[in-house]
Amino acid sequence: MIVFGIPLSALAGQLALGLVNGCFYAILSLGLAVIFGMLNIVNFAHGAFFMLGAFTAWLSLTYLGLGYWWALLIAPVVVGLFGVLLEKTLIGRIAKLDHLYAFIMTLGIALMLQGVFRNYFGSTGAPYAPPPELAGGQDLGFVYLPNYRLWVMLVSLVVCFGTWFLIERTKIGSYLRAATENPSLLEAFGVNVGILITATYGVSVGLAAFAGVLAAPIYSVNPNMGADLIIVVFAVVVIGGLGSIMGAILSGLGLGIVEALTKVFYPEASTTIIFIVMAIVLLTRPAGLFGR
Repeated sequence: MIVFGIPLSALAGQLALGLVNGCFYAILSLGLAVIFGMLNIVNFAHGAFFMLGAFTAWLSLTYLGLGYWWALLIAPVVVGLFGVLLEKTLIGRIAKLDHLYAFIMTLGIALMLQGVFRNYFGSTGAPYAPPPELAGGQDLGFVYLPNYRLWVMLVSLVVCFGTWFLIERTKIGSYLRAATENPSLLEAFGVNVGILITATYGVSVGLAAFAGVLAAPIYSVNPNMGADLIIVVFAVVVIGGLGSIMGAILSGLGLGIVEALTKVFYPEASTTIIFIVMAIVLLTRPAGLFGR
């Protein structure tokens, strides 16, 4: 079957690939949106934490013999604790200053982490096989969808909307929102705002690491994998609205599909379409599609 002059199988394949990329955009944008919306920090190191998650999975398999399922549990905890350490020692000290200070600080952290891993492991990348349980794929008639990519889509959606529910519909989430608006009043009710902020940063960093483990079998594990994504992810966050949780999720998924369709119909614009959309959104709605 031909759709707009394109074979249906090719179009469906690109849409599936776009949805997978959109899932990664959504998880990373979600972490950035939480950090900015809750903590008021522009976290340019988020791509490096994504890379650390993938490397934690690869190192745990190579040196400890721990497979993919263990890595999904271990990497977010290890990288999240590393994020907590950074927040307590460096980032937290400048959080109340102008956004530019946090931007420069986190950019420096990202460059140092990439440099260390590039020095020890090179920049060519290392393969990471998907788990045997997710081998093979599903023949849908018009497209062959690998089981692992289907798993990435499903678990990403669960994590994204689960995080949204936690922040928007639970008591803990109400504490987080109150901590951004009136931390002194929240402390008067006996809530330790400092611990709350540190934990929020650690969990957001853990989300990036979780996405890194999911990405490891699809992309090669290399020190630059986060740097290749972070600029696009920042554009997604701006389009969705800085600090908007639902905006980050929906914009990430939608822009992944838009990018995939652009590769089919006008490949020359596939690397810039997200930034074109960002420019249009900023001109027409500076707060973003879901921003307030």
